[in-house]
Amino acid sequence: MPDNNENTEDRRPINNVEDAASAATDAARSSTLDARSTPSQPRASLQRVRFSTETDRPVLGIDTQATTLSADTHPEQSDIIPIPTHSISGAPASPRRRNRGYSLRRQLFFRNAENQLQDPPVLGQIASEVSVAQTTSSDSAPDMSRLEKRTSPDPKNLDIPMLPISHPKRGISPGTPSLWAQKHYHPHRARILSFCINLKKTILRQHELPPTKEGRKIPLDLTRTENLVDERTGGHYVNNIIRSSRYTAFNFLPKQLFAQFSKLANFYFLCVSILQMIPTLSTTGTYTTIVPLIFFISLSMFKEGYDDYRRYNLDKIENNRDAQVLQSDPDSEKLPDWHTIKWKDVQVGDIVRLERDDWVPADLLILHSEGENGIAYIETMALDGETNLKSKQALPVIAEHCDTIEKLVELRAEFIVEDPNPDLYNFEGKVKIDEETKPLTSHQVIYRGSILRNTPSMCGMVIFSGEESKIRMNANKNPRTKAPVLQALVNKIVIMIVFFVIFLAVFCSVAYQFFWRKNVEQKSWFLSNSAVAFFPIFASYVIMFNTLIPLSLYVSLEIIKVAQMLLLNDIDMYHEETDTPFEARTSTINEDCGQISYIFSDKTGTLTDNSMLFRKLSVGGQAWLHDLDIRHAASEEAAKLKHKRTRKGKGKGKSGTGKSHSSSGKKIPTAHSRYGDPSGAPTRKSMGDVASSRPPVSPHRRSLEQTLAKKDSLGSMRWKSSADPSRPQPQMSTFDLLEYLRTHPHTFFARKARFFLLSIALCHTCLPEEAEDGSIDYQAASPDELALVRAAQELGYIAIERQFDSITIKTYPNGLTSEPLTETYQILEVIEFSSKRKRMSVLIRMPNGRICIFSKGADTTMIELLKLRDLAKSKAREIERKESVRRSIEAQEMIRRNSMHRTSIGGRPSIGGRSSIGGPSRPSFSRGRLRPIHDELDYYIRAKERDLEADSDDDSDSEQFATRHSIALGDRSTAPLEPGMDEHIVDEELVLDDSKVFEKCFQHVNHFATEGLRTLLYAHRFIEEHEYAAWRSIYSEATTSLVDRTAMIEKAAEIIERDFELTGATAIEDKLQKGVPEAIDKLRRAGIKMWMLTGDKRETAINIGHSCRLIKDYSTVTILSQDDPVIASTMRGAIADISQEKVAHSVVVVDGGTLAIIEADEGLSLLFFQLAVSTDSVVCCRASPSQKAGLVKTIRTKVTKSVTLAIGDGANDIAMIQEAHVGVGITGKEGLQAARVSDYSMAQFRFLLKFLLVHGRWNYVRTTKYTVATFWKEMLFYLTQALFQRYCGYTGSSLYEPWSLSMFNTLFTSLPVLCLGIFTQDLRASTLLAIPELYSYGQHNLGFNPLIYSRWMLLAISQAMISFFLPYALWSTRGMSDQSVYALGSICYTVCVILISTKIQGIEMHNKGLMAAISFIGSVGGWFVWNIILSGVYRNNVIHNVRHSFIFHFGRDPAWWATVALTLTCCVLVDLVWKVVGNVVAPTETEVWQEMEKRPEVRRRCEEEAAEELQMGWRRDREAEVEAILQGRVRGVERV
Repeated sequence: MPDNNENTEDRRPINNVEDAASAATDAARSSTLDARSTPSQPRASLQRVRFSTETDRPVLGIDTQATTLSADTHPEQSDIIPIPTHSISGAPASPRRRNRGYSLRRQLFFRNAENQLQDPPVLGQIASEVSVAQTTSSDSAPDMSRLEKRTSPDPKNLDIPMLPISHPKRGISPGTPSLWAQKHYHPHRARILSFCINLKKTILRQHELPPTKEGRKIPLDLTRTENLVDERTGGHYVNNIIRSSRYTAFNFLPKQLFAQFSKLANFYFLCVSILQMIPTLSTTGTYTTIVPLIFFISLSMFKEGYDDYRRYNLDKIENNRDAQVLQSDPDSEKLPDWHTIKWKDVQVGDIVRLERDDWVPADLLILHSEGENGIAYIETMALDGETNLKSKQALPVIAEHCDTIEKLVELRAEFIVEDPNPDLYNFEGKVKIDEETKPLTSHQVIYRGSILRNTPSMCGMVIFSGEESKIRMNANKNPRTKAPVLQALVNKIVIMIVFFVIFLAVFCSVAYQFFWRKNVEQKSWFLSNSAVAFFPIFASYVIMFNTLIPLSLYVSLEIIKVAQMLLLNDIDMYHEETDTPFEARTSTINEDCGQISYIFSDKTGTLTDNSMLFRKLSVGGQAWLHDLDIRHAASEEAAKLKHKRTRKGKGKGKSGTGKSHSSSGKKIPTAHSRYGDPSGAPTRKSMGDVASSRPPVSPHRRSLEQTLAKKDSLGSMRWKSSADPSRPQPQMSTFDLLEYLRTHPHTFFARKARFFLLSIALCHTCLPEEAEDGSIDYQAASPDELALVRAAQELGYIAIERQFDSITIKTYPNGLTSEPLTETYQILEVIEFSSKRKRMSVLIRMPNGRICIFSKGADTTMIELLKLRDLAKSKAREIERKESVRRSIEAQEMIRRNSMHRTSIGGRPSIGGRSSIGGPSRPSFSRGRLRPIHDELDYYIRAKERDLEADSDDDSDSEQFATRHSIALGDRSTAPLEPGMDEHIVDEELVLDDSKVFEKCFQHVNHFATEGLRTLLYAHRFIEEHEYAAWRSIYSEATTSLVDRTAMIEKAAEIIERDFELTGATAIEDKLQKGVPEAIDKLRRAGIKMWMLTGDKRETAINIGHSCRLIKDYSTVTILSQDDPVIASTMRGAIADISQEKVAHSVVVVDGGTLAIIEADEGLSLLFFQLAVSTDSVVCCRASPSQKAGLVKTIRTKVTKSVTLAIGDGANDIAMIQEAHVGVGITGKEGLQAARVSDYSMAQFRFLLKFLLVHGRWNYVRTTKYTVATFWKEMLFYLTQALFQRYCGYTGSSLYEPWSLSMFNTLFTSLPVLCLGIFTQDLRASTLLAIPELYSYGQHNLGFNPLIYSRWMLLAISQAMISFFLPYALWSTRGMSDQSVYALGSICYTVCVILISTKIQGIEMHNKGLMAAISFIGSVGGWFVWNIILSGVYRNNVIHNVRHSFIFHFGRDPAWWATVALTLTCCVLVDLVWKVVGNVVAPTETEVWQEMEKRPEVRRRCEEEAAEELQMGWRRDREAEVEAILQGRVRGVERV
């Protein structure tokens, strides 16, 4: 039973007296434990006491209605009821922890029975009364600056949240089982579950191996000739082959048979085919069902096998990589040498040699490294998502014996390591060498999937190989076979149709027995002894009507999905820089891509670009922007198209459809205006109003402002914060800073700025490397350091050489065009960065002999080390208070907006619950009374975008700039400084005021952080020689200590790292992939929740969350930490605020360690699940691959109606990609591991927009329309057979000729539904991208649901009755030329064929084109050609008078054609009336936007909004047109 002693607040109502007694006992016991515990005590120390007769009861403080871990992802309104609070009088709170058995429960039972029955209380009040001792200060929680961190409220004052009660659309059970039910049910359930698990393991050959007694023993012996033996199995260790394919030769057939027959239609056809093969039962042949069924299933299995074979081939590529292994020739006495073998041949115990930038082939124990000090730098980005290099080092006692092959041969050592396990962050082992035992830790181990960086070479011994390596242990070894979510609904429809078929068969059989047999057969002498028993006639009817569930449904669907997969090869999802196209690796789940409700994304390489860029700095109270990389992008941005090229002379253009076809055949436009303005960049709002409120400025300053404004008017490119693009960027460029330093070299600010740039160039551990062309590049263990040292290089402070004890810096004191100055600085000590210290320091002897310590680190850490720390902390608190007020105002504004949207009235409810644009009550769209349609649409789009951003009234940054730089412009300058003007850009008086410098610097750091930048504070201090000498002895003793070395180094560092002077601050941008923030905003507007699951640090994950707009500036961030003693109260408080709509945007941040604790506690896991599904976003950091997969699986299986998508690019993302409904792999810098096992692969995260919003929706619409249209046409056609049975004595005679009947689905109605399922597009791509809210069509199953199915079936029934009874009345009873069954059946058949093509191609298909015309002509014309051929060649003319009938008999009778035309007209009119009434009474969003798309101004506005996503296709069309023009000119010249 989970421990929940600190969870003293419970909102579970007491349903009976037994529960009341036990609840009070639990409350009393909890109060005793809380009184004895302190907030600092670990949670595990609070052991819960169980009653002697106690079963697993609901946990205190947990909503028992959520015990099924099921919730609905859709924003349905739930009934919220306030839960009353009452106190239970007389509830004892005994201090004793034992001897409280059943007697106490009985005493409470009799004491409170009467009160409980009269007024049943809840436990929330009990919890608040008995938990006074549990109130804990929020100071114990981790300090996360600049975040509105939630702290646990006082339980006495905690407002009990109003939790949702059971809702019919939610998967939350209304209550918990009784004690009796739990006692008697759970054991049986556990046995059944255990049996199923064991059976599954037996089938899949999954056997759990027993652990070894002492660990895996691996001797280091190069003279051995046989492979090592695994103690657990008695055989050799597993080989190094990895397998990411889903099937093997052993499990392919059973898995696929199970998958195929999990489709109930297939199982139904199997049963029907068995009946059909029984002699004398079938009236439609013996093998007409089993043969196509076997063919279809074989085809589907072949397709799945082929997809998996492609994965197998990719596995072969990795398994056949080359590795260098130290091997000896047993027939030779020579020393072993390095041999190149394949990865798959690497065995446990082999010695492997890695060169620089080599991938690690297996889990290795480092023996020796040729790096500095024996350190090997390892990149683990594919394992845990961290971009920082890890420093690994062999044990000295091992390294000294492994530097040469001769020493390796002589070495005899035994390594004892832990058994294979998935823990990536911990490792235990030891080595025995020379009768000495040394411990092994994760510092000596590198795992498969890592890369050796910045190290010439290293060698290591294989300890885990293949599927036993850490990364493969975290992978899903037996990935599930994915099936579309829509299949579950189709299965339900199939069950309904099966019952309908059985009903028809029973009805016709009973009618035969009691109507035809009694009234006709018994009175007709010629029918004597011809009666048929009930079962044969029943079976024949089942066989006759089985086609109501068409076998072609799945055959054609497979063809459609393959065609959809080919159409996904979209030019707009092609990445030109890496020449990487979009690739679909499966077609099974195409429609799922239009129903996504959760996206689980990796961070590194998926959202980020794996590169760091120096972006801003603050020095002397002035902020500067470093924008060297942005200037190059200005020309590319100016060349973008705003609209799609339209045809000449037509008012409407063709929207980008995503097809990768050429645009040949298009007429060439003559006006460039059709492109829009390709060079005009959108202008940004200036700060002219700030300037107008100030006194007149000097002529020099006005001239500078005019110059800058002129430069801005040219549309030059500006850096925009990805977290808040609308925020002004008033900082001057760092190149202006350099110009100021050149022209004012002796000012105090100039000296401070130069010293700051020098500190950036000195305080790092990067190694300069000179390339062949003479340029300097750097090798760094951290991308942050690399960005900093490169920025110093670009600003004229270049580290050109670094030795063990010195670093050489080249500067340009008189400008970049002058002679450089080279100076050498002596490195005295380097105190490296650690996660605990959060800073690094370097002691430098300057060229003038003085000693200076430079330090950089997190702002919260560095502030405590400043000389004026009290002043600094007061300024920091003041800035934080102002920021909190601002964020609170923004949050309240967002809450107000959301409230206005929810309470707005008028018009039909629109996308996202807001009043519709384009609805019937909006006359501006239909009659233009209010405003033009373009302005209305523009207002709507901008309003939707504003929903994601809060208007900030904080102009502090702009005011600082206006004061500091004396320029009242909202944007930074792009012009060079003119002589005589640059003295106004720096306030020299500000630099001398420490208080103002602190205030400005901390304000800048706050702004940098809210923009998603990673900030560092730099500080320095000059120290005396005697102080350094005294400290040096302490530090040397610490670094050489064999006991607690790390702790002693940290203590020694604290001695010297004190009384710093503030040097400045830097801001580094973790470069996101292009378009990521915009993509996330649109995905959020589409109703998709975004989770970021990463193995990186919490601070890094939060920074990226800000920059990619996953976390807003006004978001309420709830940080769950294992150090929080009241984590349950924290979660309950967050749930309460969300349910009561007290937060504008909520984000939950949890780390892997905390998640492990939560998962181990059932009560905490219930709370966390409830919080996670109700919050807007979740950020999970330090998560292992298995934890990522576990979160995805929880949402996939427990949240009803949810469809999940996982996207990543590394090996650590494979498990969650395989676990999600849809897995997307990024072909990025971490390799192709994720792309290899994914369902779809792409090069950039932003391509998700067109993949989901356009192709996903299109495929969902196509599949659902095809499915419902297929059911409709089958009901329409075969219901006429049932209606005919009344007129043939219910004998099972067919209305239609057998050959025509068998060709109905194959020849005459397959093309319309195929064309509908492949080519239909209900809306343009530009519309779907501009209005992401339209994506909710698939999320809410608006394309295919029981209501939609019922409407189509009612339509089919009405049209079937018209199709039979009207021809029967007009033709058969009027004595026409041919009264045979064949003539009547031909009328019905003809009407059905034409009606099906007319409805599907003419009414349902929105984008009618050439394929629709071909389908109509082919289907209808083919039917008449078939009749002509059949009339001439038919032989068996006994039952149906077919021969010559169509050509010479009823085919020449105008009455027959008139009957066909009249019947068809009536059927079409029924359909049109149905459609028109629906559009007028309750038009859907799709129908509204289909009408709006007809307006050219709407299309152009949508194209403007979707220009970024459709740019590649438009460019291709434009290039094709230019090429066509050039070819035309060449031909003209040739003619001349």
